[in-house]
Amino acid sequence: MLGKFSSLIAVVSILALIACAQPETETAPPSAGEVEEDVAAVEADLDPTVVDPEHYTAELENERVRILRIVYGPGEESTMHHHPESVAVFLTDGKVQMTLPDGSAQEMAVAAGSAVYTGPEDHQPKNIADAPLEVVEIELKSDGSSAGEASGPDATVVDADHYTTEFENDWVRILRIAYGAGEESVMHFHPDSVAVFLTDHLVQMTMPDGSTQEVSARAGETLWVPAGQHLPKNIADEPWELVLVELK
Repeated sequence: MLGKFSSLIAVVSILALIACAQPETETAPPSAGEVEEDVAAVEADLDPTVVDPEHYTAELENERVRILRIVYGPGEESTMHHHPESVAVFLTDGKVQMTLPDGSAQEMAVAAGSAVYTGPEDHQPKNIADAPLEVVEIELKSDGSSAGEASGPDATVVDADHYTTEFENDWVRILRIAYGAGEESVMHFHPDSVAVFLTDHLVQMTMPDGSTQEVSARAGETLWVPAGQHLPKNIADEPWELVLVELK
């Protein structure tokens, strides 16, 4: 009996040694999809329209962009939030203090009508001017995967008097467009774009089939413009100006 018991102890000891010798199970690293989901969740938690709806309002959203209206009173500040690649068009002069996640802060002066591209970032803005601040923020959702090829003349080539490129990268091209009273262009093409009107606007658009339509807008308004060709004419008695953010 004692021999059988000793043998049992030996077997148990051997099994214990074998178990100890087995390598520990390694935790598999997260997949690319899981990482993207985690990043998306964090960014959603820092959505400015969620964490600060008093200052940030979504005016339009589709598969390419989200257009935000941003309004701060004098001295007002936000909470920390996130923006993806974006173009900010400033409708007023202003002075802003940006606090970053590491606690550092920087000040920037902005001029009404200016357009600025920024990469993805987290920040906490404060209006440090003694006047209200208003901005249109165009958040970008893709880097050109669905923009398609140009199918018509480039406005900056065929009508450089009215169309000027201010900035261009792999995401966007920012155009400054200005017409005098009664001036018109030639037929040209724009990809999917967002127009931000800096002045009141009244234009007659002639389409490739010869049909015409009038477009009017107030200063500060925005318009989503699907890709296509047109020939604009300023039919107002005053000059007008806008920023056009072309998507790639």
